[in-house]
Amino acid sequence: MTKVSVIVPVYKVESFLRKCLDSVVNQTLKDIEIIIIDEGDFDECRKIIDEYAAKDSRIIAIHEKNGCYGTAVNKGLEIAQGKYVSIIESDDYAELNMLADLYNLAEKHNCDVVKSDWFNYWGEGERNIKCSRIPNSDGVTNALEDKTLLKIQPSIWSAIYNLEFLNTNKIRFLNTNGGTFQDTSFHLKVMMCAKKVLLTNKAYIHYRQDNPNSSVKSKGKVYALCDEFNEIENFVKAREDLSVNFLEQIYSIQYRAYFGNLLRISDEYVNDFIEVYSAKFKTLYEQGVLRDYFFKRNRREEVMALIFDKEKFFKIYKKKLKRKTLRKMRKNLISIHIDTSHISIVLFGREIVRIG
Repeated sequence: MTKVSVIVPVYKVESFLRKCLDSVVNQTLKDIEIIIIDEGDFDECRKIIDEYAAKDSRIIAIHEKNGCYGTAVNKGLEIAQGKYVSIIESDDYAELNMLADLYNLAEKHNCDVVKSDWFNYWGEGERNIKCSRIPNSDGVTNALEDKTLLKIQPSIWSAIYNLEFLNTNKIRFLNTNGGTFQDTSFHLKVMMCAKKVLLTNKAYIHYRQDNPNSSVKSKGKVYALCDEFNEIENFVKAREDLSVNFLEQIYSIQYRAYFGNLLRISDEYVNDFIEVYSAKFKTLYEQGVLRDYFFKRNRREEVMALIFDKEKFFKIYKKKLKRKTLRKMRKNLISIHIDTSHISIVLFGREIVRIG
């Protein structure tokens, strides 16, 4: 059995694709297959993919219309032959020891998932900052033991997954148009179902922040998050064990995710999204499913304003938006990053001091 299947969905990334593919084909772990799936267009991406496929027999190139990120990755999952699966996005790139390190950890601890930290980067190395979102775990864990696993940023490309685990639990991506938020339901399904999760704060993926095709400005992408949470809700309700253990937490995560979406969408969609947001949580409130767990993690006054007084809620939203804007301005000027292994100071996007 191949050790790792690497799935690379490709769409209009001709400027970044070579850097990504170089980082995959040159992995120190050689026993891999590389499944590259594009949109079937006769464009520069296809030429680059075919060029790499002609030189490396491990590459499987699929050129056909997908319509969305989820469909493309699902095609890769269906044909993958590896014991583990990695999903690497075609505008990012990986450290060359990523797959070897994560594979060895997965084998040592018999994991369903091994998840690592990552770097946020802009340009070609001009700004490359360790995210410090993933702590080192003392050993394997799961979401029943550590509910914070569900709150980790999806970052599905900074992990490897046992393929048998994904297939047994019927974990796939939602097939919806566009690419925004399509990792949300996949990540939450994985973390709810996994019995053995290992976290490492070593960073391997360089996650690009300046791809002009990545945005949430279109109307379709504004509501993509709603589709993802509808999928998660249905997935959880279909399994009694998940429903008993996670449903109220999922509603809490959904509430916060919707507010986060509200803070990033274009002004023209804000009022409409608040209507959708309000209707969803009014229904849940009237059904009596929002209980102690939910209100310990979300301010009751704010939730009640969303449900019953949208004018008051809009004022709360504007205050939070202003605070977010100020924080972003300060962060762009100077920021301090602290994790268990080091402290770093970043000035104007560049790391100037690292201790540890």
